[in-house]
Amino acid sequence: MRNLILIGAGGHAKSCLDILEEFPDFNILGFIDNKKKENCSSYKVLGDDTFLTEVRTDCDYAFITVGQIQSSEIRRRLYQQLKTLKFSIPSFVSKSSIFSSNATIGDGSIAMHGSIINSEASIGINCILNSKSLIEHEVSLGDFCHISTGAIVNGGCIIGNDTFVGSGSIIREGIKIGDKCIIGANTFVNSDLQNGTKFIGSK
Repeated sequence: MRNLILIGAGGHAKSCLDILEEFPDFNILGFIDNKKKENCSSYKVLGDDTFLTEVRTDCDYAFITVGQIQSSEIRRRLYQQLKTLKFSIPSFVSKSSIFSSNATIGDGSIAMHGSIINSEASIGINCILNSKSLIEHEVSLGDFCHISTGAIVNGGCIIGNDTFVGSGSIIREGIKIGDKCIIGANTFVNSDLQNGTKFIGSK
């Protein structure tokens, strides 16, 4: 049994719990959260970020359950903190998702319920592939990205680090999207986007 501590006790954490509880080889000790003091579902909030050093003696594994709306700054900072404390940061793939045996996923990433990750897709570290998202064949997804609910990334797309793709968006095949882009919900991306682009509406 591997002890696991979770970082962030908000709404996204509850969705993550549905998946993490599918893996009985992990023993969830509870949550770390800087603001929330009450329980998250049936698990205790054990303390704030300063408690991580103390819990490290009893726990080798940690997972970030803070959500990511647009900015990846908080998840990136937490990841670096966990690495400094030498936690192991696993990835999780929901048993209701379809994950190709030829695809790869980085540490700290999660593929949530109903997501589809097809052949030779490459998922970076600490990414969220939210419910019913589709990552098609040969997509390259950078680190610290969030592909929101129902978003479609078509074959051969390249997406940089720290990019957010809103719910229901469609990215045409072969498109290149830079780092730190924000793509609004229900948009169609039909041409390449440079670093730092904030994009709402068809292009």
